[in-house]
Amino acid sequence: MRLLRASFPDRPAVDAAVGEALLRGALPGPVLRIARPGPTVGFGRLDAIRPGFADAARAARAHGFEPVLRTPGGHAAAYHHGSLLVELVAPGEDPVSGMRERFADFSSTLATALQALGVDARVGPVDGEYCPGDYSVNAGGQVKLAGVAQRLVRRAWMVGAELVVEDGAPVRAVLTDVYAALGLELDPATAAAVEDVAPQVTVDDVERALLGAFPIGARLALDDGLVAAAEALAPRHSVAS
Repeated sequence: MRLLRASFPDRPAVDAAVGEALLRGALPGPVLRIARPGPTVGFGRLDAIRPGFADAARAARAHGFEPVLRTPGGHAAAYHHGSLLVELVAPGEDPVSGMRERFADFSSTLATALQALGVDARVGPVDGEYCPGDYSVNAGGQVKLAGVAQRLVRRAWMVGAELVVEDGAPVRAVLTDVYAALGLELDPATAAAVEDVAPQVTVDDVERALLGAFPIGARLALDDGLVAAAEALAPRHSVAS
């Protein structure tokens, strides 16, 4: 597994497109991307066809978060400077096969990394959570720390998560207004940052723990070709004002 550290915090649509560029590039072997994003609300494709989507995008911008369409599925997730994007991309002749196993393995690895930092991290849904899913990473079964989603294309797959580590208040605030606009249920109290349950833990700590939890080999350089591919795909992830 090769590691790619590539972040475009000032260009959220490009940031969202990096994963798709990796996915469609079908690079040999798995690639793990760890990124530090800017303030972003990543909407799912199903969100974009809901009647309240335009209002939800405006609500995101009103909170200082840029709305984008994210590569993996699911409903809206919010993340920012105190978060980590974690994306695992790999080729596969039959990407549909093994979906559940990938969900379980990826979520378990995230939880294991957090457990090493003293967090009571578990895998499973939380009642009232944003972007509900069976493989959410939660703390003590009470609050959500990360959502996990997948995207499949021909002969490749991606599984990814947005893990909020620090400064959870702005995330709760923007999600409250975004979900209200979308007409989706949300209990804002379930949207947490790692520091809400483990105040001593920082983004740097979590990044180091993730690097230790995944079987990483060589580092993958961010080359001009990948950047150009992401920039070309960025309009697919942009949301009109």
